Amino acid sequence: MERQVSRMGGNIVTLIGKTPNLGDMAPDFTARDSDFFQVSLAAYPGKVKLISVLPSIETSVCDLQTKRFSKEASKLSGDLAVLSVSMDLPFALKRWKTSCGISNVIMLSDHMEASFGNAYGVLIKELRLLNRSIFIVDRSDMVQYVEIVDENNNHPNYDRVLDALTRVLKG
Repeated sequence: MERQVSRMGGNIVTLIGKTPNLGDMAPDFTARDSDFFQVSLAAYPGKVKLISVLPSIETSVCDLQTKRFSKEASKLSGDLAVLSVSMDLPFALKRWKTSCGISNVIMLSDHMEASFGNAYGVLIKELRLLNRSIFIVDRSDMVQYVEIVDENNNHPNYDRVLDALTRVLKG
């Protein structure tokens, strides 16, 4: 399934896959962590998952987005898993994480199979990158929040994301 719903630097991009709706069961996916281990959604049972999706950790907006969610997560419940998903290679994710001293964000690479991008409808056909987006998945793996930014150079709505996250953590 393809649709044109976003932009990258002002240019319209085509997103592949079907984005889950609120109340849907979160699609499973496989990705590699920064140590090349394969993980899936099932690796975080009983946790609220904040999934922060990035085009590339090597860009300023992606860097700031990941640091912001790391900072906010440090103030929240221990049953929260913050996942940062991009097409970056695990080497780059590990280097970034080490250089920034971030330990509470799980960096995931969708590079090998584009499993996450296809399952969540955020794979950019023209660039084989992921569209900036946010998903919140509750403890029972139900989708509680979806935001796909309409221009990848823009930040997500942090206030809205954090309000939703707080609500889901309390639920």
